[in-house]
Amino acid sequence: MIIEQLISPVVPTLLPTDTGSRALFLMEEHHLAQLPLVTGAKYMALVQEHELLDWNKPESPLNGADFLHYKPAVFATGHPYDALRVAHVHNLDIVPVIDRSNTYLGAITSSSLLRYITENSGLGNPGGIIVLEVAPRNYSLTEIARICENEDVIIISTQLYTEMETGMLRVTLKTDRTDLGAVVSSFERHGYQVKEVFGEQAGQEDMASRYRLLMSYINM
Repeated sequence: MIIEQLISPVVPTLLPTDTGSRALFLMEEHHLAQLPLVTGAKYMALVQEHELLDWNKPESPLNGADFLHYKPAVFATGHPYDALRVAHVHNLDIVPVIDRSNTYLGAITSSSLLRYITENSGLGNPGGIIVLEVAPRNYSLTEIARICENEDVIIISTQLYTEMETGMLRVTLKTDRTDLGAVVSSFERHGYQVKEVFGEQAGQEDMASRYRLLMSYINM
């Protein structure tokens, strides 16, 4: 799938002759904090709600504003992850989509990106989640996959995150199983630090913890 396939048909565009008040009206109507400004099919800028609210000429045409310099965008032929990165970095409700000649083709909404991630990363499938902590030099997806396969667990998707303070990798594994006790034990035998478990293993450990607390209370 490419970015162009996720373009929303309901995101309106602004013209240079539109006033700041009209831009705010459209943003409120569509529940968006940004709208693209387009001139002759060319992408000119992304107008933001907070800039309009701070503008002292809301009834003036947008072409007289001094904040039309913000132009985040992605190319139509890119991967949706590119749009997700831009939306995250700039904290956007929409991401404008253009071609190589700067022609505006439409926009992707953050809700469309969230739906894409959910549908294409296996998050919607049943199964548990394991979070490992690994030193970057020791990270091997091949070994992690082998440990899972030995316990008849299939990895549906993986995510990597670097802890800025420690430099350690957080490896999140979405699996096809909810009974994760065996594979968790296997990871620990291989020297992996299991940080979090979301599945039956987590439920069993929580119940065991509650039982120990109860017994401690009874024996007081």
